[in-house]
Amino acid sequence: MSLAAFSACGDTAPNGGLQIDNQLTPEEKRLGVLTPEILWKFGQVSDPQLSPDGQQVVYCVRRYSLPDNKGVTNLYLVPSTGEASPVKLTNEQGSESNPRWSADGKAIRFISDRSGTEQIWEVSMADEAHALKQLSDVKGGVEAFEFSPKDNMVLYVKKVQVSKTLAERYPQLPNANVRIIDDLMYRHWNAWDDGAYRHVFVSGFSYGALVGEKDINEGEAWDTPMASGFSISDVCWDAEGRNIYYASKKMRGKEYALSTNSDIYCYNTETGATTNLTAANQGYDRHPLVSPDGLRLAWLSMETAGYESDKNRLMVMELETGLVAEATKTIEESATTFCWGNNHTLYFVSGVNATYQVYQADVEQGALTQLTRGAHDYTDVTARGGALVGRRMSMSMAPELFRINAADSSSAQITATNQHIYDYLTLGRVEERWIKTTDWKQMLTWVIFPPNFDPEKKYPALLYCQGGPQDAVSQFWSLRWNLQLMAAQGYIIVAPNRRGVPTFGKAWLTQISGDYAGQNIQDYYSAIDALKTEKYVDATKLGALGASYGGYSVYYLAGTHNNRFKALAAHNGMFNLESMYGTTEEMFFVNHDIGGAYWDKRPKLINAYDKSPHKLVHRWTTPILISVGEHDYRVPYSEGLQAFSAAQLQGIPSKLLFFPDETHFVSKPQNAVVWQTEMFKWFSSYLQE
Repeated sequence: MSLAAFSACGDTAPNGGLQIDNQLTPEEKRLGVLTPEILWKFGQVSDPQLSPDGQQVVYCVRRYSLPDNKGVTNLYLVPSTGEASPVKLTNEQGSESNPRWSADGKAIRFISDRSGTEQIWEVSMADEAHALKQLSDVKGGVEAFEFSPKDNMVLYVKKVQVSKTLAERYPQLPNANVRIIDDLMYRHWNAWDDGAYRHVFVSGFSYGALVGEKDINEGEAWDTPMASGFSISDVCWDAEGRNIYYASKKMRGKEYALSTNSDIYCYNTETGATTNLTAANQGYDRHPLVSPDGLRLAWLSMETAGYESDKNRLMVMELETGLVAEATKTIEESATTFCWGNNHTLYFVSGVNATYQVYQADVEQGALTQLTRGAHDYTDVTARGGALVGRRMSMSMAPELFRINAADSSSAQITATNQHIYDYLTLGRVEERWIKTTDWKQMLTWVIFPPNFDPEKKYPALLYCQGGPQDAVSQFWSLRWNLQLMAAQGYIIVAPNRRGVPTFGKAWLTQISGDYAGQNIQDYYSAIDALKTEKYVDATKLGALGASYGGYSVYYLAGTHNNRFKALAAHNGMFNLESMYGTTEEMFFVNHDIGGAYWDKRPKLINAYDKSPHKLVHRWTTPILISVGEHDYRVPYSEGLQAFSAAQLQGIPSKLLFFPDETHFVSKPQNAVVWQTEMFKWFSSYLQE
């Protein structure tokens, strides 16, 4: 059945489905520049999956309803050549995820919540009306799945209550509300440990229904797939459907909090036996994927124990012999996502100079080839039937799908999800600048200009401080920290790739560990000092902003900037390194990045804690906006409260945005619009009035 035979579902959903209106209003069209409200009208493209013959791509688009304060994800289908417009397969009566093709390419399976709980559904390619059929009815719902290559079995993920609940411990006290804690890792990222964990289940599949159910992680008090992403890419089938490979960190409590040692396991569906394939490695091992012929297993692996930003090596095991080799040993940078092209070819994404490109690895010849180049980020790749498709974005383009020609490295855009918005927007020019640092190195800094930039005018400037701390300021598009949105408010945006970010080699990346207040802070000053000398920058109207480690950076700049900045904004930043150490959850992170506990009196650690931003508040004079999420357990919100109190008690103009239902990120549409609006009002009052 050709794709053209399908008719698209409408943008509105009957029977109470979420109503999405992502068209610009007449006033927004007249304004012609990006606003927080317009930003939340962008569709977010994700999870492209090629059909077995490589001719079509199914993918997800998430859109948001600002009035309803929530989003919905639907499925679309497009030819991999881009020669026809996408067809919408599902409507807003449900929200979909995890699209997967059947082995014969005649159906697409996916997760949907349209029956009340998340279950596995299917749409047949032979049905011109593309009616949806529910395949599973699993108690508690299904979070993700993968069908076996022969389509006769299915593995899926659901939560299992492993430990007793409070009600089970104290049935005679039904109104009691207490968490009883006797070990670490009692909370993680944004959730408390409630004794329920994700497990992988396997069932037979016959006549369109699941048959039987077996928990292959029975009794295990940890998550598979792993926290915090719980990605189905941590689980895969072998080529014959006999073995399931999965990544798991089989630890509890303090051991879990201190370690990054996850492993790749092989579960045999016939014998029930489980084997650890990577026991020798003490760092992360994740995302296993078997080659089409079933002879090789690839996965991502970090070598250094306790170091979450170590090089992610793309490893390949010969399953018959157990021999392991690194496919990325000739490059310093990490691989991120990857896929098999054929039995000996891997495609993967890796960073170079603050961009992310697609590479090809021949695992037999040991050769690597960079396929793509340019000012953009690829984030996903999928290859089947001779086709190679990637998800690509830039600071000036929300993610879209591109077909890549491996033979000549050319690429062609195949989706244009947000063209109806771009048609009415003027975006700012993005310029690549190389700036000399205080230690005489060259640092790439992105400069984003306001729309309709006039070189004869003077503009205020904002220094963007990246979080991570080991994340590149790449060509990313974000619903939160969107650099085009900042520029659209009338600012020159200065976004340096300071010390500690990847894509510039190992030495540049690792310098920051144990030296948060060192060279990387000087790199910020190098960037803003270089730009403030430009004739179009008003050097008397500079601001700085950032989140997480970027928030730490703002707090540290507040005590050291020598009157460079007139206004600051910090979101969920580390303020007091001692209280941060005592309240965060992944202890391996603070042990590696700070160097150890605050009660350890080695000179190096005393020096690290002495450079905590809270010890510089007596030097603060600059107005500061602080924002926090109550459910941020990575950098607990008390860090921001301390900073706000320090500013208030010293009479420094300051404002606190406290989000009771947000985490480390402001993710709810209306909260995000308030946050962005308040932040821009804050800077405007000091830099534009």
